[in-house]
Amino acid sequence: MSLTGCIYWLRAYEVYSQLEEFDHYFSTTVDDGFKLGFNEPVLYDEDFISLAKLQPSTVLADGVDKKWLYLFQKVDAEGNVMQPEVSFYFELFFNEERRLTQWVFSPLFLQIAPAEFLEASIRSIGEGRIDQSSKQLKVDLDSIEKISAELPVKAQIVGQLGEPLKVKVKEAKEVYYYHFKLQTEGIEEGFDDRALTVVKLSFDKKNNELIKMSGRFIGLKLSINYRNYLEEEAKPPLQLVEKAIE
Repeated sequence: MSLTGCIYWLRAYEVYSQLEEFDHYFSTTVDDGFKLGFNEPVLYDEDFISLAKLQPSTVLADGVDKKWLYLFQKVDAEGNVMQPEVSFYFELFFNEERRLTQWVFSPLFLQIAPAEFLEASIRSIGEGRIDQSSKQLKVDLDSIEKISAELPVKAQIVGQLGEPLKVKVKEAKEVYYYHFKLQTEGIEEGFDDRALTVVKLSFDKKNNELIKMSGRFIGLKLSINYRNYLEEEAKPPLQLVEKAIE
């Protein structure tokens, strides 16, 4: 069992290593969603389940290829699906060798992780350092590729996601909390909490721009400070102060 687990992590680490040469090993397409292509697939479907501990919502087969759908639905504090339904999804495509060839992020997910920032954050993983003690990936801010893009605003996001479950007001920002539940029948014992995704969106109180997103998606904890990816001239005057506080 230990040897099997090591093999899963070795293949995951190989994907991490590929990110150092992003343009060689990966491709991206933006249309109705964000598509991340794996040019030289490494991860098997069983690797993904071993790491995520969650089975997909549905599995569709198209010849020798397979598509997994992970569907997340907005829920209330008791875990009940809310109406009208608000949901986002991930689609994972596997080839005849059962290796992951493409990951698709749905349009609604791009409301909280715009395509330009999502790609930049994925690229930055290859520049990161893995902290073994905390099991976290840390990226040096100076190594992050800067982009020119507009931050989404609160009204735009709330118009798509609806009202949040709760709001916390802090000195310079408002934090909106949304709960999404993964629709699945297969959760590994001891990992039931992974079916619930708590999405935290931080908005600047002055201009209502989205400045940070965090959540756990299919077992993967993700936190993006969007201002870190903006070109210097596009950053607000307080950016250097915020970095010091972080």
